[in-house]
Amino acid sequence: MNKAQLTAVLDSIGMRPGRGLGQNFLLDGNLLDAIVRLAAPQPGEVILEVGPGFGALTEKLLKTGAKVYSIEFDHRIADYLRKNLHHENFTLIEEDACRADLQAILPEGGPFRSIANLPYSISSIFLARLLELPCLPESMTFMLQREMAERLAAEPGCKAYGALSVRAQHAYEVKLDRIVPPEVFFPPPEVESAIAVFRRREQAPDLLERKHLAGVVKTAFANRRKQMGKVLGANYGREKTYAAFAEMGLALEIRPDRVTPEMFAELTGKLFS
Repeated sequence: MNKAQLTAVLDSIGMRPGRGLGQNFLLDGNLLDAIVRLAAPQPGEVILEVGPGFGALTEKLLKTGAKVYSIEFDHRIADYLRKNLHHENFTLIEEDACRADLQAILPEGGPFRSIANLPYSISSIFLARLLELPCLPESMTFMLQREMAERLAAEPGCKAYGALSVRAQHAYEVKLDRIVPPEVFFPPPEVESAIAVFRRREQAPDLLERKHLAGVVKTAFANRRKQMGKVLGANYGREKTYAAFAEMGLALEIRPDRVTPEMFAELTGKLFS
């Protein structure tokens, strides 16, 4: 769908893309193809898509033989998809992806991947929700705001490194594939975008480990300018915390942005042992 076709569709349903909903529709067919190539969905695989828009990426995913479950919040777009996208492997869910019961939407207990031109307004919330699922996605390939993508892939010591960086990297290898200019979207966003690829680690942490880690890093980064040992000691017990720091050779004065995801995981294990 090119810009003229897209604007014609928008006019036909009386819609103006909502900035608050992060509605920036990707027009570049080559980039859509690149996303599909990176994700490499296989016939019969389950794909969770959020913010399908008018189905440009959805249709390319369906052509691979994958089973696509798309969550769309805007009722006008959902109506359009119901009328215009008919495929036996396509399931449309008209809900808020930040509130929907993702486990109920997907086939029970089965593996899945998530691939999407993710609406900027929900990216951090939705990703956090995926990280809280009992069964993690096997991989994720997202178009994101560049700042968010860099935050997720950030290394310790970087200003962008934070709690969500640690949580994502605890379970996944996170890589930025490419930077994407605003001009390939309609309407163009005010910032650059990036394609980020998440590949689940071979020894992925279980749900309880992830929940414990989430609490530790949230506490640590909420007080990122304070001495991490004292902050965690006040929340998890001074004696146990100080002993864990000593065992790991960590100074109580260390700041959380200097602690790697692996170190956070080890520390969390000691705090909850």
